[in-house]
Amino acid sequence: MRRGFWVALGLGAGATGAVMASRWTKKQAHRVAPQTLAREAKSGLLDLSRLVSESLQEGKQAMQARERELRAELKGHDPANVSASDDPAA
Repeated sequence: MRRGFWVALGLGAGATGAVMASRWTKKQAHRVAPQTLAREAKSGLLDLSRLVSESLQEGKQAMQARERELRAELKGHDPANVSASDDPAA
């Protein structure tokens, strides 16, 4: 009786391990399939392009704000050096 129990337990554990290994292998094979890799690469490139676009926009806004600050400082020191046509914000 004891031997039968342990044999059955071993067969069950072996079958469970084989099923789990098979599922893991299929999952890994699907993960490295060319279609999956292409989809992930495309998604990564889209994220990167969005981040670069946002960074450029923030840089332009910061540059414009700093330019306004510098023009205001320059106008405050010597009004003869800056004309109204030099200010792009006006």
